[in-house]
Amino acid sequence: MQVEWRRGDWGEGGGGVLRRHEKLLLKTGLFGMGDGGGRMAGSSRLRRLSRLARVGADAVVLSAALWLAFLLRFEGDIPHEYVKRLFFLWPYVVGLQLICLQAVGAPDFAWRYIGLREASRLLYATGGAATVLLSMRLVGEMLLPMSAYVMYAILPVGVILIDLMVAFLGVAGTRAVWRSLIERAGAAGERADAGPEKRTLLVGAGQVGLWMAKEIERRPGLGIHAVGFVDDTGGKTGQLIHGLRVLGTPADIPALGLKHRIDQALITVSEPPGSLVRRVHERCKSAGIETKVAQGLHETAGQLGSSKIRPVTIEDLLRRDPVQLDSPHVQSTIHDSCVMITGAGGSIGLGLCEQTLLYSPRRLLLVERAEGNLFQAHQHLLAKFPDHADRIHPLIADIGDEARLDEIFTRYKPSLVLHAAAHKHVPMMEWNVGEAIKNNIIGTRALADAAQRHDVDRFVMVSTDKAVNPSSVMGCTKRLAEMYVQALSQESKTRFVTVRFGNVLGSTGSVVPIFQKQIQEGGPVVVTHPDMKRYFMTVPEACQLVLEASSIGKGGEIFILDMGEPVRIVDLAKDLIRLSGLKPEQDIAIEFSGTRPGEKLYEELSVSEEVADKTRHPKIFIGHFRPADRSQLNAALNSLESDCRSAEEIDLLDRLASLVPEFSPDLGDDEASENLAQLRAAGR
Repeated sequence: MQVEWRRGDWGEGGGGVLRRHEKLLLKTGLFGMGDGGGRMAGSSRLRRLSRLARVGADAVVLSAALWLAFLLRFEGDIPHEYVKRLFFLWPYVVGLQLICLQAVGAPDFAWRYIGLREASRLLYATGGAATVLLSMRLVGEMLLPMSAYVMYAILPVGVILIDLMVAFLGVAGTRAVWRSLIERAGAAGERADAGPEKRTLLVGAGQVGLWMAKEIERRPGLGIHAVGFVDDTGGKTGQLIHGLRVLGTPADIPALGLKHRIDQALITVSEPPGSLVRRVHERCKSAGIETKVAQGLHETAGQLGSSKIRPVTIEDLLRRDPVQLDSPHVQSTIHDSCVMITGAGGSIGLGLCEQTLLYSPRRLLLVERAEGNLFQAHQHLLAKFPDHADRIHPLIADIGDEARLDEIFTRYKPSLVLHAAAHKHVPMMEWNVGEAIKNNIIGTRALADAAQRHDVDRFVMVSTDKAVNPSSVMGCTKRLAEMYVQALSQESKTRFVTVRFGNVLGSTGSVVPIFQKQIQEGGPVVVTHPDMKRYFMTVPEACQLVLEASSIGKGGEIFILDMGEPVRIVDLAKDLIRLSGLKPEQDIAIEFSGTRPGEKLYEELSVSEEVADKTRHPKIFIGHFRPADRSQLNAALNSLESDCRSAEEIDLLDRLASLVPEFSPDLGDDEASENLAQLRAAGR
C-alpha cells in the first residue's frame, strides 16, 4: 500500500513535519489517530483496517479485564465451576461490551486526542454493559428453579463490579497511554526544532493562565519554559496551578526575574486592562524582561501558536480600560440585512466591515472612491471571512456623485448606512478648504438625501470631537455635516444619528504610525506641543460605538463615548519609544515643533448648549443640539457648493465662519500659519 504525505499536513506546531512514529502508523494502518492527516492512497481501506485494529485492541483489553475480575474476586483461586462459566460467558460479555462501545462511537474516537468527553462516553459504555449483566443475574436467579443451565448465564455481583472498573480503566487507559506516547514523541521532535526555550513568567493565574500553562506543556515547539505565575490576587501566592507555583504579585516581577533568570513575561489575562499592561510592562522593563501578551481563549479558538503571543502594543497601554459595547440589539439590526459602509477602504471603514460581518448581514456594500484602498479592503475581508465571500460587494463610488448613489441604492436597497467617508487630516484640509467642503459637507448631504429618497431605515454618520468649537477647517466641515444630518432627521422617516469620538489609535493619519516611523529611523520623535492632549480610543471601540448607535438611535441624536481623561501626546510618544526597547531622550530624542494650522491644544467632546443624557450604556451619552432649519441650511450649502468652484480660500473660510459661529481657529506660529492668519484678517 502506498502512503502519501506532505510537509505541513501533519503536526500542530513543530514545523509541520511528519514524525517518524506517525509515518510508521500510516504504513501499518494501526491506530490512524490523526484527525487531519495527509492525503493517502487507499484511504478508505486504511480507515477500515485502522478501525478493526482499534476494535481488536478493545477486545483484548476487555477480555483481560474479565479474567482479572474473576482472579480478584476469588483471590487468584477460581473454583472449577466458575472456570467453566467464565469460558462460556467470555465471548458474550466481551461482545456485549463491544456493542456498547460501538453505541457511543468509541471505535471512531481519535486516540491521539482522548479527553474527558471521550472518557465519559467510555464510562457510559462500560457502565451500560455492567447494568445489562446485573439485570441478567437478577432474571437468571428467578429462572434458575426452572432450568439448571441458567446458572451459566449468571455472573457474581463482585465480578461484574470489578469488571466494570477494570474494563473502564483498561479501555480509557490504553487510549491515554497512546496519547501520551504520541505527544511525547512529537514533543521530542518539536523541542529539537525549537531551539533554546525562554524562561517565562505567566502574569495572571486565572482561566486563561491555566489554559496557557496546559498549551505550553503540550506544545514544546513554542520555545517557552513556564517558570511560574504571578497574580494580582495575593491570596493565590504559593498555590500550585497545573504544576506551576504562584510566585507572587506583579510587584514582585523584578525580584523574581533576578531569582529565576526570567527571559520574558507573558500576560495571560483575557482582555487585560491598560493599567495592568502598563504596570507589568514598566516593571519588566526595569528588570530587562521582555513583555508579551497572550490573546484570550475566545480569540484563539483553542489554537496557540506564535501569532497568538505578541509583543505589547500601544493599544494595550491605553490609559483607561477599553469600553465594552456588546448589545443584543446590534444583532437584530444587522443580521440578514443589507448594510452599506462608505469609506470602506479606510481604517474605521474597514473595522466597521469586520465588525458588521460578525453579525452575518445579507449583503455588505463596500463603498470607496480610491480603488487601491477598496481592493486591499476587499482582499482582506475575503481572507478573513471566506464563508461570507458572496455577501461582500466592493463598489467604487464618490459620495458626491448623486447618480451613482441612486444606482447603488436602487439596485441593492440597503437598510443601514454607516457613513465613514471623510477628509480628516487637519493640516491638509487647512490647505485644501474647497475639497474639505465638497467631501465632508456636500458629499454627506448627497448621501443623506439619497438615503432618505430610497427609504433607508437607519443612517449613522461618523463625526469627530474636532467638530466641537472647531478651530480647524476639518472640524468645521464635520460640524456642518452634523447640522445637516440632524436637520434632515426632523422631517424624515429615516433615523439619522451621529457618532462623535476622539482620535483612533493606529488609524490612517494618526500619530502612532508617524511616531513609529520616526523611531525606526532613529528619531527624533516630533511632538507639536508639550501640553497637547487628545482623547484616544481603539479601532474596535470606535466601530462598536457606531454599531451601537445604529441599533439604539431614534433619530437626531449625537452619541458621545466617555473616553476618560485625555492623554498627553508626549506621554504617548514616550510609551512608543519604550515599547521599541529604547529610552526616551537618551536613545531617541523628542522635539517640539509647535502647533500646526487648525490644531487646538485640547479637544472637547461636548459644548455648553448641549445637554448630555445617559443611555442604557453607562459609557455612552446623547448630546442634543437645537436643530437648524433645513431649508435655510440647504440654501446656504448650495451657495457654499457653488463657491467651492470659483471663490478664493479666504471667502470660503468666511462662509464657514458665518455658518458655524463657534468656528474659532487656533493658529500655530509657523510661517504657513502666519500667512493664513493674514489672509483671514484681511478678509474680515
